[in-house]
Amino acid sequence: MSDPWKECMDHCVEVTKKAGEMVREALLKDIAVMQKSSPVDLVTETDQKVEQLIISSIKEKYPTHSFIGEESVAAGAPSVLTDNPTWIIDPIDGTTNFVHRFPFVSISIGFTVKKEVSDRVWDCLQLHRGQNVHGTERERSILQRSPYQSVWTRRYYPVSGTDRNGFQEGSRAVQNNAGQHQDHPHHPCTWSKHPVSIHRIRSPGSAAVNMCLVACGSADAYYHMGIHCWDMAGGAVVVTEAGGVIMDISGGPFDLMSRRLIVASSRAIAERIVKEIKEFNVGRDDTDN
Repeated sequence: MSDPWKECMDHCVEVTKKAGEMVREALLKDIAVMQKSSPVDLVTETDQKVEQLIISSIKEKYPTHSFIGEESVAAGAPSVLTDNPTWIIDPIDGTTNFVHRFPFVSISIGFTVKKEVSDRVWDCLQLHRGQNVHGTERERSILQRSPYQSVWTRRYYPVSGTDRNGFQEGSRAVQNNAGQHQDHPHHPCTWSKHPVSIHRIRSPGSAAVNMCLVACGSADAYYHMGIHCWDMAGGAVVVTEAGGVIMDISGGPFDLMSRRLIVASSRAIAERIVKEIKEFNVGRDDTDN
């Protein structure tokens, strides 16, 4: 059966390539930085211009589609997920990295139908050095080489499958946004209920990159509270198609609007993390506006 959304996906990829060029060109110039909610919540003109390019290019071709974009929401647009075909956009995931030219920056675009991140999803992730990964749930070798020569090269052996020694030999990617949660100044990972010894913890600074690191086997788990739907939508299908697991911090089903998630290479690891994490309230994307 033909895919009714393939044309949309192809158009999205072409738009994202143009956006990636915009990001790379901006890195060669002075970057004007502005604050949003706090001194560590940054935005640049490039974030805004990239989002405008993506939305205008897709809306011109598909005027009935809906959009949730990080910078649009910051400017007052609603963050509401409906059954309508919806593009969820993070124009620069890793803005602080971008400002400091730290090489973990991505453009992440998720596509939902009937509120579901499903086989109708395409993720476009493009590092500023020209590396790219994209795929749909019908493409098993999702982490594939592209004209940009992807760094995600584990095509046939994506997630690590680490269950060894109760995860003590694993690697975690975590995100520390403590500065954005003044009521909870300590990162939840340091207040775990049952601390566990592992090989290493890494925080690359981009949710989409973190999720792809799990998908390609470079990390065994990633978890975050205070994240947003535009951070998660693109990477969710990459993880699940690579054989990984994505769930809520509580251990329940993944909720795109919940602002929290656990991503892991196996269910056993994800469930172990559920037991460790001390939860705190971060609100929801669909009630914050």
